[in-house]
Amino acid sequence: MDFPSLVFSVRKQEPELIVPAKPTPYEVKYLSDIDDREGLRFHVPKILLYRKKDFCMASTCKADDIVGVMKKALADALVFYYPFAGRLKEVPGGKLHVQCTAQGVLFIEADADVRLEKLGGDFVKPPFPCLEQLLYTPSNSKDILSCPLLFVQVTRLMCGGFIFGLRYNHTICDGQGIHQFVKALAEIARGKVSPSILPVWERHLLNARDPPQIMFAHREYDAIPDHKEKLPSLDDVVQHSLFFGSKELAALRQYIPPYLQACTTFELLTAWLWRCRTIAIGYDPEEEVRVVISVSTRGKLHSTLPTGFYRNAVAYPVAVSTTEKLIQNPLSFALELVMNVKNAVNEDYLRSTADLMSVRGRPNISTVRTFFVSDMRHMGNAGEVDIGCREVVYDGPALGVNPTSHFWMSSPYISNTNNIGVKGCFVPIYLPRLAMKKFLLEMESMVNKTPTVQTILQPETSKFSLTLFRISSL
Repeated sequence: MDFPSLVFSVRKQEPELIVPAKPTPYEVKYLSDIDDREGLRFHVPKILLYRKKDFCMASTCKADDIVGVMKKALADALVFYYPFAGRLKEVPGGKLHVQCTAQGVLFIEADADVRLEKLGGDFVKPPFPCLEQLLYTPSNSKDILSCPLLFVQVTRLMCGGFIFGLRYNHTICDGQGIHQFVKALAEIARGKVSPSILPVWERHLLNARDPPQIMFAHREYDAIPDHKEKLPSLDDVVQHSLFFGSKELAALRQYIPPYLQACTTFELLTAWLWRCRTIAIGYDPEEEVRVVISVSTRGKLHSTLPTGFYRNAVAYPVAVSTTEKLIQNPLSFALELVMNVKNAVNEDYLRSTADLMSVRGRPNISTVRTFFVSDMRHMGNAGEVDIGCREVVYDGPALGVNPTSHFWMSSPYISNTNNIGVKGCFVPIYLPRLAMKKFLLEMESMVNKTPTVQTILQPETSKFSLTLFRISSL
């Protein structure tokens, strides 16, 4: 589907503030040293696409007033998640806390002259055309102080479906945390009085220890000079979308020895993409290249954390290699590097990260010659965000045709289906135009000596293009 050429208009109403439906505590909520990292001080875009059900059993849902339904559910949900209605403040030393002032979250009502079928129907996947019209963007997106922690836009579609776009402040929660909030919102929209899981703050549980104990090298925070790296213009960056089903993954596994066959799909794809991407960009042989892996520590913490604890609980270990070693060695070399750093993440690693933040003043993760990956395939159940009169067909990152400064170096792995209903892993990737051509050729040569990559290229007149391809089994 030629998404880049799809153009539609969105008519927006004036923004309004939605406040909690009932009085909430006026207090200060402190962030943990994990929440307070410099690299989390931005708003994360997320998008959900809903289609209208043919038949709805929810008597409480007013199917023709979806904006009213979502506004009421949002106000009711904020009674429980009232910190979202507050504002961030900075205290001496640069640390942040939330002032729970019930000032509200920003809400925008909109209408788009497009039907869900034009966006993919049951097989919706990024990149999304006209994304900037479906998400509210604050005028000064870098100023996170004194502005809403949550921006919500509900855009009605001509078919009766709608798009729920939001930007949430990353210091308040991670992807799992925002899913918990959206799940609560959906439950209330379906008629529940309160969420099935009540939110718990308790951020002190992940604060730095006294005294701090930095137990790991944490090379993700290395200070790396970037005088050799020239960042590409975003105007020259193109987006391609990769789909990996069971046949494609079986083909890749033929490249790794028996003792590594226990690797996960995420580990295998990360090693493979990192290697191909490095070759395509063409770094100098002696330079170090890196892949940062977003690893959730949920389920890895020895300490008992309360149910409903919607904090940031993600570590960012990094695998490091010289360009020469990465591309001259077989795929198993990159795979072992990825597996070793990913499997080293545990509660001690997360607490060591909190201690490092306290000691070193919350440094940013290095972005020099770095590829970022995150596994979003298990980010909650789509049925959990069903609102009764509408069911979700996509719930995931809001990735557009145009790359952004935050996301052009990263690839989220998304659970999705292709256009013939085959389930698999969907991976969008951004690269400079020339590097993308080399990337596709390298992938093709790795998978099979005979060309088997089928590409559907958009016309050269399109500034950004979408390619969906399948890799045949060996």
